[in-house]
Amino acid sequence: MTPQAATPAYRRLSVEERRSQLLDAALSLFAHRVPEDVSLDDVAEAAGVSRPLVYRYFPGGKQQLYEAALRSAAEELEHCFDEPREGPLLPRLARALDRYLAFVDQHDAGFSALLQGGSVVETSRTTAIVDGVRRAAAQHILSHLAIADPGPRLRMTVRMWITAVEAASLIWLDEDKQPPLDELRDWLVDQFVAVLSVTARRDPQTAALVDALAADG
Repeated sequence: MTPQAATPAYRRLSVEERRSQLLDAALSLFAHRVPEDVSLDDVAEAAGVSRPLVYRYFPGGKQQLYEAALRSAAEELEHCFDEPREGPLLPRLARALDRYLAFVDQHDAGFSALLQGGSVVETSRTTAIVDGVRRAAAQHILSHLAIADPGPRLRMTVRMWITAVEAASLIWLDEDKQPPLDELRDWLVDQFVAVLSVTARRDPQTAALVDALAADG
């Protein structure tokens, strides 16, 4: 008599594991469809669970689930700019952009919904989450610049560039992901140097930074 293979024992997921499973399913859906087009039934089906179970973990329904998924995506985006402070600045910035643009590429058409909020589900909370991503990215870059007390012109320049990166990413998706990612990354790094150079004409602190970057390169 041939022994049968043992059936894997069912393992009940912990609260955190189940919540993570539901968020992963939601993020996967939001990565390719705008929030308005994703229902709780869709999330339940993607996670292989029942709709009541989704409600058990997210009693606030779709809005609560969307905000939780947005926070999860925001944390991933924030980590994109968390590059070790070793070596020349511009290669560090390029590596951070590689991670950021890979996130954009992976989430494809849902990037706008994940980063900017959907027109139906956007609230002051989702806006604050997204703004937090931009501020965190700017803070990471200012930290890489190794300037103890950056002035308003330099801070504004960095935040303006972050906004430009976001806009370029959205346009890149509209343009069928052209130019190639490596070209887009290099172009954005060049733009960073360019906007710093413009600010340097009016700000001695930024001028010293541009000189340091030239020597570093």
